[in-house]
Parts: sequence; C-alpha cells; structure tokens
Amino acid sequence: MKIRLSDHFTYGRLLRFTFPSVIMLVFTSIYGVVDGFFVSNFAGKTPFAAVNFIMPYLMILGCAGFMFGTGGGALIAKTLGEGEQEKANKLFSLIVYASILCGGALMLIGFVSIRPVADLMGAEGILLENSVRYGRIVLLAIPFYVLQFEFQCLFVTAEKPKLGLYVTVASGLVNMVLDALFVAVFHWGMEGAAAATAFSQLVGGVVPLIYFGRDNKSLLRLVGLRGPLDTRALIRTCTNGSSELMSNLSMSLVSMLYNVQLMRYAGEDGIAAYGVLMYVSLIFQAMFIGYSVGSAPVISYHYGAGRREELSGLLKKSHLLVGAAALLMFAAGELLAAPLSYLFAGYDTGLMELTVRGFRFFSCSFLCSGFAIFGSSFFTALGDGLTSALISFLRTLVFQCAAVLCFPLFWGVDGIWLSILAAEVLAAGVTFFFLTGKRKRYGYF
Repeated sequence: MKIRLSDHFTYGRLLRFTFPSVIMLVFTSIYGVVDGFFVSNFAGKTPFAAVNFIMPYLMILGCAGFMFGTGGGALIAKTLGEGEQEKANKLFSLIVYASILCGGALMLIGFVSIRPVADLMGAEGILLENSVRYGRIVLLAIPFYVLQFEFQCLFVTAEKPKLGLYVTVASGLVNMVLDALFVAVFHWGMEGAAAATAFSQLVGGVVPLIYFGRDNKSLLRLVGLRGPLDTRALIRTCTNGSSELMSNLSMSLVSMLYNVQLMRYAGEDGIAAYGVLMYVSLIFQAMFIGYSVGSAPVISYHYGAGRREELSGLLKKSHLLVGAAALLMFAAGELLAAPLSYLFAGYDTGLMELTVRGFRFFSCSFLCSGFAIFGSSFFTALGDGLTSALISFLRTLVFQCAAVLCFPLFWGVDGIWLSILAAEVLAAGVTFFFLTGKRKRYGYF
C-alpha cells in the first residue's frame, strides 16, 4: 500500500516511509568509502592521504545541493499540504533550475581556487600535486553532485523515496564498478578513482532530471517558468535550507582544521587515520541524516495542514527511534573498530593502531549525534531555518573548532578524537533547549 504524506504515521509506517531515504544515504556513503578502499590498497598511503586531504573542500562546493533540497523540500511539502499543486510544481522547477546555475558557478570557482586552498592548508610537494589532480577531475561533475544531493531530498517530497533509492543505488554501482576497473585493473591510481566518482555523480544528477522532466506518477514535475521569477521563494528556500548548508559547510571546514591539527601532531598517518574515521562515520551518521531527510516532508505537510496532534506524535516517535539507533551504532562502532580499520590500514601496523584507538573514542559520539541532526532537520521542516542553522552552526563549527584547538594541548592526538564527542554532547543539549523553548509556538507538545 502506498504511503502518502497526508496519512497518520504509526511507528511501522514511519519506518517504511523513511527506510528508502536511510538506505539511500547509507549507500551514498558506502560508495564514497569504496574510493578510499581502492586508493588506499592499490595506490598507497600517500595518494590516500591526498584524497582525504582535499575531500572536505570538494564537499564544501557540493553541499549547496542539501540547501536547495531540504529548504526547497520543506517549502514544497508545506505548499502541497495547503492544497496548491500548481504552485508546488513551479517552486520545484525554480529550485532545480537555480541549483544547476549554482553548480556551474561552483565548478569554475573550484578550478581557480583548489591549488591556493590546498597550499593554505599546508600541503606540499607530492601531497599538494596529488590533491589538486584528484580534485580537478571531481570538479568536472560538481553541477551533477549538487543535483544528486538535492534530488535525494526532493524524491521524498514527491512521494517517491524508493525511486530515489534506486537512482542512488545505480549511481553507487557505477562508482564501485568503475573504481574496480580504473584503479584495480587499469592501475590509474587516484585519478581513476576521481573519474569513477565523477561518472557516478553524472548518473545521480541526470537521471532525476529526465524523470521529472517528463510526465510521471509523482507529486512533482518540472515545468516552464513564465512571468517574473519568484525570487522571494528562492530566498526562503536558501534561508530555510541554510542549516543543512551550514551543517555540511561546517563539517567540511572542521575536517580541514582536523587535517591541519593531525598533520601537526601525527603527520600523514594522522590524516589517513582520520580519513578512515570519516568514511565510517559517514555511513553511521547517514542513518540519522537519512531518517531526517525522509521524515522532514511528513513533518512539513502536517504542519502546513495544521495537524498539531500528528506533529507531536511524529516528534515523540522520532526521538525514540533515534535513541534506539544511537545505542545500536555505539555498540557496532566499538565491536567493529578493529575489523573496519584493518580494511583500510591493515598493511601498516602503526597506521592500524592509530586508527583503532581513534575509533574507540569516535564511536562514543554516535550516542548523541542523532538528536542534534534530527533536531536541526525538524526545525527546517517547520520553516524555522534560523533555529535549525543555529543548532548546526554550534554543533559542526563552534563546538568542534573550540575543542579541536584546545583538547590536543592537554591530551595530544587523543584530544583530537575526544573533541568530536564533546561537540556532540553540547549540541544535543542545545537541541533539547530549543525543542523545549519553542514547543508552544509550534504546538508539538
């Protein structure tokens, strides 16, 4: 039976509706990990460090897609909840076209700035050249990368989460097959991995354009824009989605700062170890992000329809589900620390030991991170982009930057791993403060 945004959501229905989004985000993270696996095992530790070194900057350029997807998805779902189908299609089309132009501009900016940025971060010699070569190949696909992130959110708003999952799986399989072919068979090294990533992003961005550009069975379709552009709606989209933009932007900036600190305290091994932790963290946290992406249109729809009792039920159910997932992820992180580290660093004993130790600290952060991730998404779904952005800003930038700058002074490399846990604990506290303080305004308690 098809689940609609207007339905009453039990635990089972909520899980079924959000499950494709969870799998979609997890799968996206897994195929990103495949790049690291092939580069590390077939090209070596130095190219692997270069990929991890420049990846945060590439993520900064691509994360605009989440801004358009989450901010636009909330606005479109609210409009659908108000019964304005034609207006929703126009908003959807405006957001997609604007993101294409934005992606093109980001690609040009990236080409010009990638070498100065890598140099500013402290890359020298082979590390600098490898970082620039890998980055410039991936940059060719940045417009499609933006679209891929955006449609991961908008497929859910269109009541087609399973189709979004299929597109993501297809994109991921392209990446995995080409990684094996380019890196393991043709021995093209990290350049082959970059090409595989670019081709996969092309698939993830173009296929949804073709689907929504034709008559389809979803709630949304790309249409022509006649008359003056609704710049006000575009500004609201960017403002409301600024929290997700801030979250991804901040995570990338913080990752760059972590690389600088790790280069100082542990050298290239530190950067390689952090890369492994980031790959695994992306998979684990993708479950929280996927659930948040999947549930956001439901929250926006019922808020737009004025169903406060349903809104309250969604919040309570979500907190219980996130809490249960947090406990499972913590346990899995502790149990899998050694085998997952061995997968990437088993060929180097020192790197392996450093990675496992970092993993033990890092997995503790899973106990708290889901609450802040969902809380930020919840306020985005309500149209409160400012509160959402503030939670994301504090969690991913302020708390982590302060901790990663101060903790190593007392605990060295262990202080870098501990800083992530400290930031997540503080962010969970801030999220609880805002949820409690705004409950009467939005009527979810």
